[in-house]
Amino acid sequence: MDYMNKRKKWFLSLLAFVITLFHAIPFYILITTALKERGDYSSKWVFPTEWDLGNFADAWNEANMSNALINSVVITFFSAVLLIVFGSMAAYPLARRKTKLNKYVYFLFIAIMIIPPLTALVPLYQLVVNIGLMNTRTVVVLNNVASFMPLTIFLYAGFIRSTIPKELEEAARIDGASTIGIFFKIIFPLLKPITATVLIICSVYIWNDYQFAIFFLQSEEVKTLTVTISSFFGENANNLNIVASAAIIAMLPMVILFLFLQRFFIKGLASGSVKG
Repeated sequence: MDYMNKRKKWFLSLLAFVITLFHAIPFYILITTALKERGDYSSKWVFPTEWDLGNFADAWNEANMSNALINSVVITFFSAVLLIVFGSMAAYPLARRKTKLNKYVYFLFIAIMIIPPLTALVPLYQLVVNIGLMNTRTVVVLNNVASFMPLTIFLYAGFIRSTIPKELEEAARIDGASTIGIFFKIIFPLLKPITATVLIICSVYIWNDYQFAIFFLQSEEVKTLTVTISSFFGENANNLNIVASAAIIAMLPMVILFLFLQRFFIKGLASGSVKG
């Protein structure tokens, strides 16, 4: 039995290594391309002996990435804050109060998760034009909040049900604490693992959003990184070195965010999916 378990562990470890290696190949090619000099058309599999870091400075300046970075940071930050605050507040009564209405509302949010957001693009675009929010970061923030709120509520509600004991709330209520006070002073601080999970999942998708950004943010002043890099790639299709450098710059903030929050990510995701 021990021999079989060791073989199984060895096989799973090997499989995990192969999958990791397979996913690392595009990043390796991206890095080797970005570090090569302009006009260097040698094999992308060969790591350059001399690095041309000037590609990153050229990409930053030529693509006007400073403005695009600010737009992406503002949109992602405010979208994430609104999702965390209102998502956790909405999930708390859905997780604690076992009423028929709450049950139906909860399953309604789950059903909405199945619907692709792009199916509402045409009426949404018409609405945005009518209310005059085209080319504003506000409309993208609101759209992101609406798109990811069901997932946020689903994760928070599952975490509260499976992880936080009701006795903490009952003790606080005996001491005279209000529902709002219980949530913000007791419940919300305990949501740190699932908050990190929500932050990573939603921020990555919002940061990389292209479909809605290309429709609602057409002005140069409000373009995000994804739209900017897409246009930059079209203008520099024959100069992949500088385009690869721009792509690396664009993905670095999310990589740094994940490295800071990774210890909470798996714990929060696993706990939040125990009970729906």
